Amino acid sequence: MQNPPKIQSQPVPFATTGKVLIAGGGIGGVTAALCLAKVGFEVAVFERAPEFGEIGAGLQLSPNCTRVLHHLGLAEALKACSFVPDGTEFRVWKSGRVVGGMTLGQSAHETYGFPYYHIHRADLHRVLVDAARQCPAIGLYCACEVTDFAQDASGVRLAAAGVTHTGDVLIGADGIHSRVRAGLLGDQAPDFTGNVAWRMLVPTERLPKGLIRPMATVWWGPGKHFLHYYVRCGALVNCTCVVEKSGWEVESWTEPGEYDELKRDFAGWHSDVQTLIDSADRDSLFKWALFDRRPMPRWSEGAVALLGDACHPTLPFMAQGAAMAIEDAAVLAGCLSTGSDTTAALERYAALRRRRTAWIQNGSRRNAEFFHLRGIKAWLRNRGSRRASGSIMDSLFRYDALAATDSINTPT
Repeated sequence: MQNPPKIQSQPVPFATTGKVLIAGGGIGGVTAALCLAKVGFEVAVFERAPEFGEIGAGLQLSPNCTRVLHHLGLAEALKACSFVPDGTEFRVWKSGRVVGGMTLGQSAHETYGFPYYHIHRADLHRVLVDAARQCPAIGLYCACEVTDFAQDASGVRLAAAGVTHTGDVLIGADGIHSRVRAGLLGDQAPDFTGNVAWRMLVPTERLPKGLIRPMATVWWGPGKHFLHYYVRCGALVNCTCVVEKSGWEVESWTEPGEYDELKRDFAGWHSDVQTLIDSADRDSLFKWALFDRRPMPRWSEGAVALLGDACHPTLPFMAQGAAMAIEDAAVLAGCLSTGSDTTAALERYAALRRRRTAWIQNGSRRNAEFFHLRGIKAWLRNRGSRRASGSIMDSLFRYDALAATDSINTPT
């Protein structure tokens, strides 16, 4: 990229360990700021939106990432706004028959040492931003889209809102359409997956008592699936519904959806699904096209690196998108804190993370097909689901991002 415009210079004083600039103030970017500040860095976070906030709906936070969030001292704040599910269940789209699942709740906490949360995306982001605002080593800048950056032997410079900022490291946590990624690797459009997702929130008080069990429920159907679970301590039910579609590829979290279209998409499905759709506010239905990228071979160059969706956008079919960004943040901080060679530290960070995030990306794609099977393949899937091994989830949940820098050969 070209050198940032010298409209105004605003050098930033360095902390003992150095200064890190982060493009993107979403979940990954703010978590990275907290992790880096905890190990001694000064951090500046640049967010293009006019204020720090998140849109969207629910997230699932498994023990592999709540380990990091608790390490940051956020346990009580998370507990106050989340829901701890008893488990996960898979049901047949029409009959409602339960064909598989896994136990979570206290059992997961005891097994992995950390809880499994269901949480509204905005609530998690608020918890993170509140913690960042209380940290004197973190500066938060909104309405500051990073438009350009450059690096040389003296460090990195970025241009945001007409101001030039300087630091030792730049992290691109600016999403699937990352400007930092484009600057490093060239602009390349992501791939449409052939899936369109609906999202909606349903107030629990509108639903018949006992209709929604205290767990994540995934209804498997031909060419589509419907997921729901509690958020906000059980006050709301988050619903995410994914449908294979072609000819509509709008990628926006705020694109309105039509009630009649959603009803058509799930016509003939179980009455519980119909009750959820009918109980949502019809003017608060949203849909977006799902895009992703293939695993990338390179995440960094010199003192610039990528994090989260900027380098490994992940479909929601393993509920690990936010978790991977949170893990990235912890590993990044661990690598940068272990030595003064920034280039080597960022290369090590990428080496530690590429295999695991590629595993999640590829597994999420496979699940998209698995959830949507038809005919005899769906029957065979349902018959074998109860016997499915828990080894994948066990490997997923046991990962310790805080200890990942102990070995370059850290397993997935």
